[in-house]
Amino acid sequence: MPVRKMTMLEPNAPHPEFEEREKIEAALREAQSQYHQLIDELPAAYSEVDLKGKLISLNQATLDLCLRTKDELINLPYKAYLDPETADKVFRAYNTVYKTGIPMQGFVHQLIRKDGNPITIECAISLKKENGKVVGFRGIWNDITARKKTEEDLANHRSRLEAIFGSVQEGIIAVNADGQATDANRAVESICGVAIENIIGKPYGDTQTLCGRSCHRILQETLSKETEIKECQIGCNRYDRPQQVVVVNSSPLIGANGNSMGAVLVIRDITELLGLEKELRGRYKFQNLIGKSKKMQETYDLLENLANLETTVLITGKSGTGKELVAKALHYAGGRTHQPFVKVNCSALTESLLESELFGHVKGAFTGAIKDRQGRFQMADGGTILLDEIGDISPLIQLKLLRVLQEKEFERVGESTTLKVDVRVITATNKDLRAKVKNGEFREDLYYRLKVMEIALPCLRDRIEDVPLLVDHFCRLFRERFNKRIDGVTSDVMSRFMNYGWPGNVRELEHVLEHAFVLCGERTVRLEHLPAEIRDYTGAESMPTHPKPAQKTHTAQAVLNALEKARWNKTKAALLLGVERRTIHRKIKQFHLLEK
Repeated sequence: MPVRKMTMLEPNAPHPEFEEREKIEAALREAQSQYHQLIDELPAAYSEVDLKGKLISLNQATLDLCLRTKDELINLPYKAYLDPETADKVFRAYNTVYKTGIPMQGFVHQLIRKDGNPITIECAISLKKENGKVVGFRGIWNDITARKKTEEDLANHRSRLEAIFGSVQEGIIAVNADGQATDANRAVESICGVAIENIIGKPYGDTQTLCGRSCHRILQETLSKETEIKECQIGCNRYDRPQQVVVVNSSPLIGANGNSMGAVLVIRDITELLGLEKELRGRYKFQNLIGKSKKMQETYDLLENLANLETTVLITGKSGTGKELVAKALHYAGGRTHQPFVKVNCSALTESLLESELFGHVKGAFTGAIKDRQGRFQMADGGTILLDEIGDISPLIQLKLLRVLQEKEFERVGESTTLKVDVRVITATNKDLRAKVKNGEFREDLYYRLKVMEIALPCLRDRIEDVPLLVDHFCRLFRERFNKRIDGVTSDVMSRFMNYGWPGNVRELEHVLEHAFVLCGERTVRLEHLPAEIRDYTGAESMPTHPKPAQKTHTAQAVLNALEKARWNKTKAALLLGVERRTIHRKIKQFHLLEK
């Protein structure tokens, strides 16, 4: 039987199984070392707790966060660094994770550091398992104390702003760069007649309101040009409050990088203020129009109603009554106030030149057309065009103008391309257009298209009570222009003005006072400073609306009646009786009349 040869291991040689186990344990120690090194290098605090809530593992960030050493924290129960209320809150959160097995993110609570100061931390909690069994929890902590304080400060600041925002009586609307409303206060609801919920998050121009949307153009201009618009007075043209008037301010919102963030619109309702002012002292001025007479008050009311309407307006009146001022008042009181106002004098140009002036021309359209030219209608796009002396235009221009009014389009001279414009057309004339229509000199269809609304301006002699106001206005104007300290006019001059017929209307009064300021070297304008036709006026021509009575003597009762009718204004009383103002003074003394 063969003998089996036996071999022996060398005394110091490791067993192969033992060697393999050593390698595995070494690799495990290396992995654990790398793991702990990785955990220690985390910027966030990392910790592990057992099921009893004791800290069993943590990194350096946790020590820094708690201001404690590792020996102080290991096996420390969670209640040791939390106040009772927070400890209960933390228990419930960890218990929820334990029961559901679902990690929890963004759990915020306070932690008390070793120095006794609380900090706010945000935690992410997950289960720790070994061999499939839950043995504890893992948590990542981030100190959000500074962030939390900033958020609270911002929230408090926003609350204060919202309180201020909501308490002001002005309506405030903020829009982003795309024109979408981002904020609005409660005052907007009463001023604009629309709920805030119907504004926020929608393009402001698409908001369904009760008004004529005049402020939309102002806001759009601020957005497009990044310009500030201040104290723009407009009529809202609300269906339920047709007399509402507001003052609008619009400002761009510019970010720190200089880019546009949008704009803010502030709307102040001044309807009640204007009504009170009108009730207390009447209205002496509208835009640049001056006058307190009944006819001027009626004109002001009509202008207010027409300012925000897109209808065409025909202004009629004698030369010098202020037709251009009325056209400007319509433009600047409405929603087109920040768009162009263009005036064309139709009587100053021939037919061909007027056509080119109105509609423009292209190079070579006629002799002398050396380059393309933009017409006045294109210049006025978005705004208003005033066609003065409209009664003098030729039949060809009448036909082309009719098309512009109906279709809002035209062609330049020498070009077939159709151009479209958004222009409000206002026309003015001192001619009788109805008579010209009857005589075949003016198209009837154009006449009725222009005369949708007519504003007939009175002659100055028909509102003679406005003369003192006009005199005061022109005196202020010429004081600045000539740099002269002239306070006004003497009573004799004013009496002469009140009795004069003013065939040239307000323009004549302006030129008379300008003449007087040139000659006057005193503190008041006297008769000798006036032009000869005013200075030598004897009153031989009676004024149509204020004829002088034939009788030269008046009873005490007649004088008293005139004074009471004129509310004891001596100048007006003299005008009613057809006598000089000094005669009224003499009669008061003669009859011993006393104001009641």
